[in-house]
Amino acid sequence: MTAGRARRGHRAVVAFLATLLCTLGVLAAAPAQAAGYRYWSFWERSGDSWTYATQGPGTAKPDDGDVQGFRFSVSEDTKDSAKPRGAAGFEDICADRPAKDGRKRVALVIDFGLAEDAPKGERPPAARTACAQVAEDATSAEALAAVAKPLRYDSNALLCAISGYPKSGCGDQVSGDGTSKKDQAGQADGDKGGDGGPSVGLIAGIAAVVVLGGAALWQARRRRG
Repeated sequence: MTAGRARRGHRAVVAFLATLLCTLGVLAAAPAQAAGYRYWSFWERSGDSWTYATQGPGTAKPDDGDVQGFRFSVSEDTKDSAKPRGAAGFEDICADRPAKDGRKRVALVIDFGLAEDAPKGERPPAARTACAQVAEDATSAEALAAVAKPLRYDSNALLCAISGYPKSGCGDQVSGDGTSKKDQAGQADGDKGGDGGPSVGLIAGIAAVVVLGGAALWQARRRRG
């Protein structure tokens, strides 16, 4: 190999490595998109604050005078789930429902959430309250059904819709920009469940190429010597 050819090979390898390193740096610095889930959460009122329910509405059996809430939102887990908004006093919500023997009254706060949390093409109804008067052994789901039909559940008894909202979907995973994973056509299987940043396999592959490029550079220098 002549000295000129060696120098040209050297410059080509250096340029190649610089491009790869820049690409790797951009990928590593790219912000990850937080993933969350779009769903109805279930809450119980304790004093002046909301507490995330420890069981589902299908098994919870509230007492007469209890206040319960439902909130539609996007969150990563129960720790950051949005609470129901608005007035939540039993006396105010059930003021026009006198007590009856053999029946119980449950005050419900139904918060359909924010526009940015709504599925594509849908708009959340205004939040509302209702007083359900049901049998003494009724569950929270039965109380909700008494005042907010139609309800929709999935095959695992997960509450998917209240008063028909949303029209479709149930606990869908969404990306950091609020787009449902189901709406992202053509997504590769290897990208599912990721955080939006570069995959470990991609970074490892680029790193391997960088190592090979370094070996080529060493070989070029050796030949020049």
